[in-house]
Amino acid sequence: MSEAPIRPAATVILIRRGATGAPPAVLMGQRGAGAAFMPSKFVFPGGAVDPDDAAVPLAAPVAEPDAARLVQGADPALAHALAVAAIRELWEETGLALGRPAAWPGPVPADWQGFAAAGLRPSAEALRYVFRAITPQGRPRRFDARFFLAEASALAGPDGDFSRASGELAHLQWVPIDRVRSFDLPFITEVVLAEVAALLAAGAPPASVPFFDNSGPEPAFRRIA
Repeated sequence: MSEAPIRPAATVILIRRGATGAPPAVLMGQRGAGAAFMPSKFVFPGGAVDPDDAAVPLAAPVAEPDAARLVQGADPALAHALAVAAIRELWEETGLALGRPAAWPGPVPADWQGFAAAGLRPSAEALRYVFRAITPQGRPRRFDARFFLAEASALAGPDGDFSRASGELAHLQWVPIDRVRSFDLPFITEVVLAEVAALLAAGAPPASVPFFDNSGPEPAFRRIA
């Protein structure tokens, strides 16, 4: 049996700061029981890059050094598409928008009609590239996923209004980061959460991006400087 193709994907880890002394919370949702990939698991919003994502105009790009790190191992068009996919998936699965008030320079793609109707264009300036992981061999679906960290304060609108969510993720909720491991999580989500918790505790951007590379028969751990 041949291996499933590896598709580029993007995920958003949205963080909401609590009151002074309270732990930050992370936005999670539950995949459906019948999903082919990670059924019933609690996950971050995210999904595969669509063919049209590379052509979607951003109001602001990913900031450095994250933009340069994204391009490592990818062409610039894919790096742009990854940022767009992250914002699109967040919008589709939660109804929350990372965007700026701005007109679109041309026709609005079907996936972005609601976004544009809110007077917004997607903006990637709040995205911080913090993790990369390729799904191991033997899985029904495989992804080369880039994980982006973003602050809820960067959202264009309330962070608790999920009324425009597609329904792909159920039980959308803000979970204190010190409690989220009590949920049914995929292994890679647990690993990423540990990395994010350490970044938040340090209060500084990462010196490099961890990369779990399962593209070949032997898994490897690398860092993207």
